[in-house]
Amino acid sequence: MNTTGGSRSGVERRSEWGGPGSGRVAVGSCVTLAVLVTVLVVLAIWHLGQGTSGIELADIARYLRGETESVGDVSVGDVFRGSRLPRLLAGIAVGSALGVAGTLLQSISRNPLASPDTLAVTAGSYFAVGITAAVGVSIPIWASAGVAFSGGLLAAGLVLVLSGGAGAPTTRLILAGSAVAMALQSATSTLLLVFQTQTTGLYAWGSGSLSQLNVDAALRALPVIGGVAVAVILLGRRLDVLAMGDDAASTVGVPVRRTRALAVLAAVLLTSTAVTVAGPIAFVGLCAPIMVRLMASRLKGLQRHILLLPASGLMGAVIVVLADVVIRTALGAQSAASIPTGVTTALLGAVVMVALARTMRDPGPALPTQARVRRRGARRCILVLSVATALMLMAAMVGLLAGSVMLKVGDLVQWAQGSAPQLIDFVFRDRAPRVVASIAAGMALALAGSSVQTSVRNPLAEPGLLGITAGAGFGAALVTVAFPDSGHSTMVVVAVAAGLATYALITLLALRGGLAPGRMVLIGIGLGYGLTALTTLVLLQADPWNTPRIMTWLSGTTYGRSFGDVIPVLAALGIVAPLLLSAHRELDLLAVDDDLPRILGVRPTLARAGLLTAASTLAAVSVVAVGVIGFVGLVAPHCARALTGGRHIHALPVAMMLGGTLVCVGDSIGRTVIAPAQVPAGLVVAMIGAPYFVWLMWRSRV
Repeated sequence: MNTTGGSRSGVERRSEWGGPGSGRVAVGSCVTLAVLVTVLVVLAIWHLGQGTSGIELADIARYLRGETESVGDVSVGDVFRGSRLPRLLAGIAVGSALGVAGTLLQSISRNPLASPDTLAVTAGSYFAVGITAAVGVSIPIWASAGVAFSGGLLAAGLVLVLSGGAGAPTTRLILAGSAVAMALQSATSTLLLVFQTQTTGLYAWGSGSLSQLNVDAALRALPVIGGVAVAVILLGRRLDVLAMGDDAASTVGVPVRRTRALAVLAAVLLTSTAVTVAGPIAFVGLCAPIMVRLMASRLKGLQRHILLLPASGLMGAVIVVLADVVIRTALGAQSAASIPTGVTTALLGAVVMVALARTMRDPGPALPTQARVRRRGARRCILVLSVATALMLMAAMVGLLAGSVMLKVGDLVQWAQGSAPQLIDFVFRDRAPRVVASIAAGMALALAGSSVQTSVRNPLAEPGLLGITAGAGFGAALVTVAFPDSGHSTMVVVAVAAGLATYALITLLALRGGLAPGRMVLIGIGLGYGLTALTTLVLLQADPWNTPRIMTWLSGTTYGRSFGDVIPVLAALGIVAPLLLSAHRELDLLAVDDDLPRILGVRPTLARAGLLTAASTLAAVSVVAVGVIGFVGLVAPHCARALTGGRHIHALPVAMMLGGTLVCVGDSIGRTVIAPAQVPAGLVVAMIGAPYFVWLMWRSRV
């Protein structure tokens, strides 16, 4: 993305600042900055008048003039200094920091969708803070900022390396960032579940909250943010030239690597400071720069980083303060107190990301498609399928025997014969449905992942990254919270309907000149972020005593499952698997491109729609059985293709066996490692799948 007009001639660029129209451009840009400052001041005044104490803006005004000290029994000074002002300053500090950070990341990557969230900087900072809290280390605020900075820097570096650095294809960059963020979020969720006492309050804070104990955190952050912002503004000329391309920048003497490294360090420092103050407030770093760049399309001078950076900082502060004002105005200060500001900004960011993805040309695949995988002989494929099936059966055996009570094979034989003691019978009656649920759901997710990857011709895509499982999870969580007395069948119906509705919405939004695969991936990721924010909102409105239980379910677990929970998954598998196997020829053709299927009489758009419908159904019913589990639809199909080749008649059955094995092993490990406590299977699978994803991206880097 060329944000500075690098393709124009030098004369045209000089006329922007030194030609006849340069005065109007400069005045227009300055007026834009003045308008943003004015809007922020108005919002700040409005914000100060909101709260739960009954103190109004007029009371604060009289207090500042020295005319009153209290209203009734409430001290106006205590409310102003202890609550209103800290919250406002935190919003301004966090918004400005994220706005500038997002601009830097977009500029150095030349990618309009780059941000602290899509590049996993926020997730890395949050994970580092979570580790510190879990181990019970008490550190001062400046040290916690350093911890957050280290985590964010490592995450951003990993994403940039895996995606290929500056100029990487949009789909590849966002997939890498989203998958790394998903892995880090899974690890953070594990910490929150295993160390519940040490991490109390981190879940709500992890969604981004402006609630402050005092004004100290914001006052310490503002000088850091201001200093870093001034430093990067001084780099503005280098960033302007760098936007034209590395070769052009090197030609005129700009140190490309040093400039990019400084920009990344500054962006991560700003993001980690924001996380330290208010937690991960999502997507401000995406929305603020995009809004300013849209204004810059009319005011060319605003494209220069000397103005673009401060304008993005002001826009970020406006977005955060406005989000806080709007939610408290709509729901009332008391009701809105439990809703983190980050949820509101995440919803806004999801809308912006989807809207931007719709306007982009198809970015294409992030990696070579599975059609290029070397084919294997039929005899080898049969052998691989036999071994995969044996591994799944062994995993099922271990799943039945392992747990808080370790059993032996003889116990299993006695139970199968109906002669086992009561305790052993009870244990097996609890474990057997869980083992069956994990295997069935793993097979369904693997089959869904194969369908998604073929449909969008991207071996890094999967139902979790495309938002389908997030939609199903949101539907199931909504039923569980809003209608706690509803039956299991209601949750099944709503979860499946929500998953299919999410797919339908993705398809509808991506219908622009055909179902472009890359565009579908980006829209699905954006919707996934939005649905995750809505799910967080539902969780925070639930009974606090039920929040850990619902959170565990959304992390992917088989706890408390019965054979009735598995019936929908088995039914879906029984219908969809034969259909996909019988359509293996069409799948092979669709994995190549859209032209070859048309030549041979296959309609790509119709075939793609059918495949994604099948994937959505399988992913939705799997959520009912095991909650939300990611990475299975990524790892299992890719391993199957590596073992059997690109032909779907061979790869699909192996992928199903590997998927069932992966989830079953994850469930067994989660029930055993910290017994009698349990780690959700989804978190264990994420820890297994994330390194595999990193290896896959590393092997394919360009």
